[in-house]
Amino acid sequence: MLTCKDATRLCSEALDRPLTLRERLTLRAHLLICTGCTRYNEQMAALRRIAARFADGGFARPDGETDADGGNGSEGK
Repeated sequence: MLTCKDATRLCSEALDRPLTLRERLTLRAHLLICTGCTRYNEQMAALRRIAARFADGGFARPDGETDADGGNGSEGK
């Protein structure tokens, strides 16, 4: 059985590379019984999605501008 330290390491690595069958199975078994690591895995996946969306210019500023508009966020200050 994996320790939480090993499980969180595999959760992080799974975002960057395909896990082996053995790694996937042992991680899945650990996540079935460990709510802390399950939450960590969900949060890491959410952070990855948010970062990708931000990098693609998918977040608008409160004034409606995005980085794609060429603004630097200091307009009107």
